Amino acid sequence: MDEVKKIKTVCRSCHGGCGVIAHVKDGRVIKVEGDPESPISHGTMCSKGLAITQLAYHPDRVLYPMKKTRGTWQRISWDDALDFCTEKFNDVIKKYGPEGIIVGQGTGRDFESHFSRFGNLLGTPNILTAGHMCYLSRIGATLTTCGRHPAIDYAGNPKCIVMWACNPLWTNPDEYKGVSFWRAYEKGAKLIVIDPRKGFLANRADLWLQLRPGTDAAMAMGFFSVIIEEELYDREFVEEYIHGWDEFVQRVKSDYSLERVEDITWVKQDLIRKAARMYAGTKPAGIHWGVPTEQTPNCTDFTRIAVGLMAATGNLDAPGGNVFHEPPPVRKVAEFSAHTSLSEEQKKKRLGGDKYKLAARMTFITPKCAWDAILTEKPYPVKAGYLVGTNPVITRANAREVYDALKKLDFLAVSDFFMTPTAELADVFLPAGTWLEQNHMADNWKFHGYVLARQKVVQIGECWQDHKIFMELGKRMGQKWWDTVEDALDWLLEPTGLNWEEFKEKGYLKGDMKYYKYREKGFSTPTRKVELYSTIFEKWGVDPLPKYTELPESPVSRPDLAEEFPYILNSGFRTPTFFHSANRMIPWLREIRPDPIVEIHPQTAQKHNIEEGDWVWIASPRGRVKERARLNDGIDPRVIVAEHGWWYPEIRDQEHGWDISNINILTDNSHESMDPVMGATSLRVLLCSISRCEKQ
Repeated sequence: MDEVKKIKTVCRSCHGGCGVIAHVKDGRVIKVEGDPESPISHGTMCSKGLAITQLAYHPDRVLYPMKKTRGTWQRISWDDALDFCTEKFNDVIKKYGPEGIIVGQGTGRDFESHFSRFGNLLGTPNILTAGHMCYLSRIGATLTTCGRHPAIDYAGNPKCIVMWACNPLWTNPDEYKGVSFWRAYEKGAKLIVIDPRKGFLANRADLWLQLRPGTDAAMAMGFFSVIIEEELYDREFVEEYIHGWDEFVQRVKSDYSLERVEDITWVKQDLIRKAARMYAGTKPAGIHWGVPTEQTPNCTDFTRIAVGLMAATGNLDAPGGNVFHEPPPVRKVAEFSAHTSLSEEQKKKRLGGDKYKLAARMTFITPKCAWDAILTEKPYPVKAGYLVGTNPVITRANAREVYDALKKLDFLAVSDFFMTPTAELADVFLPAGTWLEQNHMADNWKFHGYVLARQKVVQIGECWQDHKIFMELGKRMGQKWWDTVEDALDWLLEPTGLNWEEFKEKGYLKGDMKYYKYREKGFSTPTRKVELYSTIFEKWGVDPLPKYTELPESPVSRPDLAEEFPYILNSGFRTPTFFHSANRMIPWLREIRPDPIVEIHPQTAQKHNIEEGDWVWIASPRGRVKERARLNDGIDPRVIVAEHGWWYPEIRDQEHGWDISNINILTDNSHESMDPVMGATSLRVLLCSISRCEKQ
């Protein structure tokens, strides 16, 4: 019998980056634990990562390529699966051009470099990601405002933290791991929490601002109102490094008095004033913001205002503030992705054209443009799709439209771990390897200054890591790739002088940190300054100054609709167990969260004869779904808080109950509801009604 081997690798059960020690016996992973030597996670792991063995060895996991024949899935070989995909994609290209193919991903499994390269070399301008409303949206907004994405510098010991619509202890998002925040908090940092819901962090905050869902941009303007009125800004930085300060100040003074901000956000003026004073008057201070701020029509403007707050208070690229981490000298995703190979002619065919100018600059389309093209065949037919690590039937707005669009495709290939509701609509299923089953230079796309060695621990079935699938399918499509995944990693690592085997032993690389870089070279914007007045937006014919725009579906904008749907639905509530639509089949995690939860204030519940644990109908103008009630006096009685991502793997038909509790049946994806330059979907805020289900 083999001894237990301990192999170091890097998790990707959620946003990734946490160091892991995998215990392997007889060729099987028997447990995982946190790696105390990890510079990212310091030995901690969340519930999602700890449950990886239950995912990897789940009896329902698909371990072989599958092809649907007369409505039934049948096992095939990898050669047959890739040849079948190649034949179908080439047929579409011959008849409709490469733009007739949509290539899409979800939040990703660290395959962004290979995903983008495959799409670009395929020649399709129609790359579909979650980026229009998640992370890439803030990257786009920060690039146009200050040239790079500023992340909070927890290692620099911030003395004040503004936790804005985020709970890193549950979500470990992107650059951050919850442990970094918690260490700073335990050292005595003041904490301001901005969240419609009173949770763990709000209970421990020095100040909790319970704003109306979706009004974050107005709240940020409220901070500025105080900072400008009381002259709490860094005068030297403002004069030397902010473009458009005078114009911006005029907008704040004319449009965002504290009285108006209180009216918009529901937060009292004195509390806004206290929070703004605490943030501006405590040095250093950092803002840590989450995706709820991006999933509204104010997506881009909120980020621009937030960057303005960092800059005006002297906390931008300052120790303990929001900084521009220096990456290690590896080749970047942009270089690997071969984006320059896409011709200008093909770029002009991007669905949506230049309607969403910032999204187009980031080289992706918004989902609504894809669904419209599939269903209407305008501006041209879209006939095939390749979806990787995504479940849009559950995770995209207006889910019934998504379902109809994917069902209409002539050919759909899906790569995933399980037969999800989306995968069930496919013609071929390509089984992906988990993070235990891949070699990769992890986190190369993040802005935290690290790259990490995720090394393959085990082989399960015939699953391939996504990077290999892209490479082998790409080669059959005539694309130029490296011979092996490891050869591609050698190329990415070449500037460091290391190859993959050497990097794997080293474990990680960190860039050299340097603060106040702007003092030497300014900011990477057209004016070399932080642009509160955006010269890029001005050229686009877009309002160059940020502002708050009232939500298209709210009691303010639609009082007529509010008569039938009187509550604000704040959807997308996160849990520590699930990563969007993933993990509903994992025993440990499902035991913690067996049912979808909708939180209702006790007064509101009483009004509708709803008790704790009742099943509740939640309805919007687009449909209704049901979730189980939990009473919570930490939300406003006018607000309903619901979980997203729900389907039922235990329902054994091909639809898996996708429309029972799927909150995205209620959400809107109309162009009128989107961010005007990024196309961000308003997933988070809409109007709803509630009622007790008669049958419990």
